Amino acid sequence: MEFLQWDSQDVARWVTSIGFPQYKECFTENFITGRKLIHINCNNLPKLGITDFKDMQVISARVRELLGITETPWSRSVADPQWDTTALFLVKKSRTGVRAEALTFQSFLCDLNSGVSTPKEQGGRREKKT
Repeated sequence: MEFLQWDSQDVARWVTSIGFPQYKECFTENFITGRKLIHINCNNLPKLGITDFKDMQVISARVRELLGITETPWSRSVADPQWDTTALFLVKKSRTGVRAEALTFQSFLCDLNSGVSTPKEQGGRREKKT
């Protein structure tokens, strides 16, 4: 998960490499780092200045591909995607601080299986697993 160490310039290079050099500044001006890529989807790309729907779809798909997040099932609302364990881990890892730095995927899985609080699929609220 090398992308977690990317700064906004690395993300801008990646955006250029996937065929969208016109959006390089959208990512650098909004300080989108590798850790913040987990939050990039069709819902928030317009806030960065990307409004072409086809481009938004491709960029969102390439972000999910980069992060190793599975495709959203067609039976669910696009606005309410189901999160797999990799996505949940990346949400926690996207934060800054000592705890986020020390978090490994293996320790996250152990916490998840032992019932430690995890982000809900919706709204970023937290709930205790039972």
